[in-house]
Amino acid sequence: MAGNATWTAPASTDPEQACPIGPVVDIVFSRWTTPILWSLNMHGRQRFVELERRITKITPKVLTQRLRQLERDGLIVRTYHPEVPPRVEYEITELGRSLAPIFAHLTEWATTNLDSVERARHDYDTDSAR
Repeated sequence: MAGNATWTAPASTDPEQACPIGPVVDIVFSRWTTPILWSLNMHGRQRFVELERRITKITPKVLTQRLRQLERDGLIVRTYHPEVPPRVEYEITELGRSLAPIFAHLTEWATTNLDSVERARHDYDTDSAR
């Protein structure tokens, strides 16, 4: 983020509205959503088994649930091809692609700061005063 970026939001008495990015975080950063969007953005249109191979440790049930939710949210599109055997492909939408700058900023932040986070965790965990 830019050095002048601000995180302030209008004061609200409604706790749900106190953090304006809360709904975005719920949509985009729930478990497994980010790897699915990342994979579709980086590798293009994919079948279920391709996503399953790329996103290790995700169960088929959870992948199905996440794909349905992402389709419902308009971040991906599911295309059914009525052939034998039937073929289904998933692709990121323009709305989903609009998240690329956010992911780029997070990648930059991770590259710059994750070592510091690890050091802070180590220092915290080894602090004998705790």
